[in-house]
Amino acid sequence: MNFKIVSYFLGWVLKIEAVSMAIPLLIAICCGESSWVWFLVSIAACLAFGIPMTLKKEDRGSFYAREGYVITALGWILLSLIGALPFFLSGKIPSYLDAVFEIVSGFTTTGSTILYEVEPLGYGLLFWRSFSHWLGGMGVLVLLLSLLPANGGYNMAIMKAESPGPSVSKLVPKVRDTAKYLYLIYSGMTLAAAIMYWISGMPLFDAVCIAFGTAGTGGFAVRNSGMNDYSTFTQVLITIWMILFGVNFNVYFLLVRKKWKDALKCEEMRVYLSLIVVFIAICTFSTCMHQNVTFGYSLHHSAFTVASLITTTGFGTVDFSYWTESCKILVLFIMFCGACAGSTGGGFKVSRLIVIAKEARSELHLLIHPNAVRPVRLEGKVLDRNVVRSVNSYFIIYVFLIVLSVFIVSLDGFDMETNISAVFATFNNIGPGLSRVGPYLNFAEFSPLAKLVLIFDMIAGRLEIIPMLMLVYPKTWRKHF
Repeated sequence: MNFKIVSYFLGWVLKIEAVSMAIPLLIAICCGESSWVWFLVSIAACLAFGIPMTLKKEDRGSFYAREGYVITALGWILLSLIGALPFFLSGKIPSYLDAVFEIVSGFTTTGSTILYEVEPLGYGLLFWRSFSHWLGGMGVLVLLLSLLPANGGYNMAIMKAESPGPSVSKLVPKVRDTAKYLYLIYSGMTLAAAIMYWISGMPLFDAVCIAFGTAGTGGFAVRNSGMNDYSTFTQVLITIWMILFGVNFNVYFLLVRKKWKDALKCEEMRVYLSLIVVFIAICTFSTCMHQNVTFGYSLHHSAFTVASLITTTGFGTVDFSYWTESCKILVLFIMFCGACAGSTGGGFKVSRLIVIAKEARSELHLLIHPNAVRPVRLEGKVLDRNVVRSVNSYFIIYVFLIVLSVFIVSLDGFDMETNISAVFATFNNIGPGLSRVGPYLNFAEFSPLAKLVLIFDMIAGRLEIIPMLMLVYPKTWRKHF
């Protein structure tokens, strides 16, 4: 393990967090809120640890995938532990564990909360809460790679460890340039969403914060009523933007480069959009038939809910806990499904579902024709067997951790619907679940042990499991292989 390079990158992560906290610090000062003091204390803590760790010039030495995984996992843990301080020190969230839960939910773009009311936080803390979605959406370390004047294999190792999806490729020859392109597209789309929200009638502060949540596919609202205070037109805009941020950003890069045909060839995007249409149709007709509402009302709220869940954003306009049992089963599947790889969305990812489905079809074909050669293809390209194997391995680990988490959380004595949906909502970075963790409720009632498990699930889900597992794998910490 190259501890020098790990320490160097973690120091830069803390310095980026310090700079990020300066914005809510200024907002708190301008609004006359006392929370600015605690932002200042938190910034000082970041710099006190971060500056010494980056004083010595970067020493590349030996760098393998394990260093990338460790940097990513420890980086997100450090971000959360210090990012929770303003909530805890200000007294707005009296329990430090609850404060960590809240900010982990922010950085991982989950949107699950332990707060009964959000407006008492004040503008500074509300902004920091929403801004954490934006930072975590594309990834703090991806931002770091776009800033550091460095180039090499370790950059790609870090990007693969933090970026969601079964595979990550460079858009341009240099990883740093790839990170820059991603953040330019991400920032431009966020700005466009904020402007459109503002023009549609949202207050400017709300528009910016909700744009952060939409871009990062988080779910934190800035009003106690969630999305219900905003007009139907604004909700339609949010629906559209949520779907757009669930698309693989490689598609947007191709569109910017005017490679229209290549962008439209994205098989994952086509399946993703098709699933959305099918899910909306099922939910619309089901709610229309069983809840005595108009077709227009049902279509609007079904579209918003499906877009919110499949992109793992977590915004809500209705309480889907009161939908029919068949719809609630569908909701759980949508939570599992997730958005596209290479997007800011969470979940299992559509690309993995495609690979598993094609692998199953291939195995069935081989049972009938044992001598046939039937490789798994994605977008017309033959997938390497290592990619298929990694998808299958990921699915096994994913199911095991889900089952283990549900078992531990169930020790609190809540009903099965609550336990299963709470784990699904956190592991897939959704936000709300069903029953006692529904869209208009929260996670405050869980025990400290359950909250620790759900915190682990949020980070593991956002980082695609492996980086967190590497922290507890003994061979990771050996000096040499």
